[in-house]
Amino acid sequence: MTPETVIEIGTQAMTVTALLAAPLLLSALVVGLLIGMFQAATQINEMTLTFVPKLLIVALVILFAGPALLKTMLGFTIGLFESIPDMIG
Repeated sequence: MTPETVIEIGTQAMTVTALLAAPLLLSALVVGLLIGMFQAATQINEMTLTFVPKLLIVALVILFAGPALLKTMLGFTIGLFESIPDMIG
């Protein structure tokens, strides 16, 4: 196993991690921004007003995008396991 192979696997792992985290983080970011603007406009300072909608949106994103995220993760893992013989010898 060469250093280039290790770097390539690490790069692929970070790319897959970003692809898996992006839908969850972006949805929470958008909801947080919208609720923050609503709180600034109405001057309501309630912490649960930001937490509960973010939790619900993240749960919905996991529910709908979960199969695609799982397929991405399984594809990376299976590809990694199938490439083990090539890396060893």
